[in-house]
Amino acid sequence: MEIGISTFVELTPDPATGKSISQHQRMKDLMEEVELMDQVGLDVFAVGEHHRPDFIASSPAVILAAAAAKTKKLKLSSAVTVLSSADPVRVFQDFATVDLISDGRAEIMAGRGSFIESFPLFGYNLNDYDDLFAEKLDLLVELTKNEKVSWKGKFRPAIDNLGIYPRPYQAELPVWVAVGGTPQSVMRAASYGLPLAMAIIGGSPDNFAGLAQLYRNTYKKSGHDEQKLQLAVHSHGYIAETSQQAADEFYPSYNYVMTQLGKERGWQPMTRQAFDHMRSKRGALVVGSPQEVTEKILYEQELLGLTRFLLHISVGTMPHDKVMKAIELLGTKVAPEVRKYTKK
Repeated sequence: MEIGISTFVELTPDPATGKSISQHQRMKDLMEEVELMDQVGLDVFAVGEHHRPDFIASSPAVILAAAAAKTKKLKLSSAVTVLSSADPVRVFQDFATVDLISDGRAEIMAGRGSFIESFPLFGYNLNDYDDLFAEKLDLLVELTKNEKVSWKGKFRPAIDNLGIYPRPYQAELPVWVAVGGTPQSVMRAASYGLPLAMAIIGGSPDNFAGLAQLYRNTYKKSGHDEQKLQLAVHSHGYIAETSQQAADEFYPSYNYVMTQLGKERGWQPMTRQAFDHMRSKRGALVVGSPQEVTEKILYEQELLGLTRFLLHISVGTMPHDKVMKAIELLGTKVAPEVRKYTKK
């Protein structure tokens, strides 16, 4: 089982002081964090695309190319590429370039996106939200399989037997589909035979068991090799030496982000009581000591049949030294235990 870290390269104020570090410093910190991920033996580093002032990852492929130069083994993925508002040809070319730089470690994780800023920014209509993704995923899959492509759709200009370059280092550039819990999206990924990543950021992991089974059933019915099936979970989380320390250090920045998003989306403000409930075994958060985090990941692996787990560190900007310590604990304490029990 693969263990990795995802990020949106958040840039939010320190809840205690109200001050923010610079974009430049945040990116420098990220590169140090990525180097450590590689050194402690983690498997995957994933960057999510956003177009907001509180995240500075509008160009995941550029960040991953920089990460490629600083690492040797880490797989380098988006999490996600907002494919609905992107050009699949350009996405493929960008990640094929990262693949060449990294000696074959690039992946694309495509999704419809949980934020909508990219749609007006790039001139797309939100009413076409799902249709855009379906059409562009179809083209992206075609690009991974063929050097010359003929293709026609509704939203993007047709391609008439044109070559798409550069080609990746890998024989076929991996494409994952990321979902938030929509059965139609799960079935779409399975019908293509693509790996699936489920974002569990609310509710309970138990609620996703049916989706995992739907994915397996559809994958099999579509005639794909079940030995190649891959299923990942992406969850917010944090690790410290003790459970109390992890909760106390993670809560301020998590509370800040979730409360701000709640104002935008009509959610109730985050409370410490709700946060502590979410840290329980059947809650969405993966926050605690190395033992607790190990047990939570193994629980979700058994429940869902995971082949990959991505811990989203951090939600809101946390002190760099604390993030580095969490990465160290994930790589040296948690990942070896998870691999032991899942027989990677």
